[in-house]
Amino acid sequence: MKATVHVTLKNGVLDPQGKAIEHALGALGFDGVNQVRQGKFLELDLSETDTEKARAQVTNMCEKLLANTVIENYTVEIEG
Repeated sequence: MKATVHVTLKNGVLDPQGKAIEHALGALGFDGVNQVRQGKFLELDLSETDTEKARAQVTNMCEKLLANTVIENYTVEIEG
């Protein structure tokens, strides 16, 4: 199974890297970009064959390591 995880900063958490990207885009002439929020994208190849067990396993990974749940949100997608 393949798991896809998207980790993003929670609303209200300052995103200095996103702000730097926003300014750089403006400097390059890309007008109309009002806000940039950056995050992480992870792909995991799992040996688990049960979708719900795989989702639970990856959720546990996110809670323990992949995301800082104090300041970050995450979503998990599982493909068979």
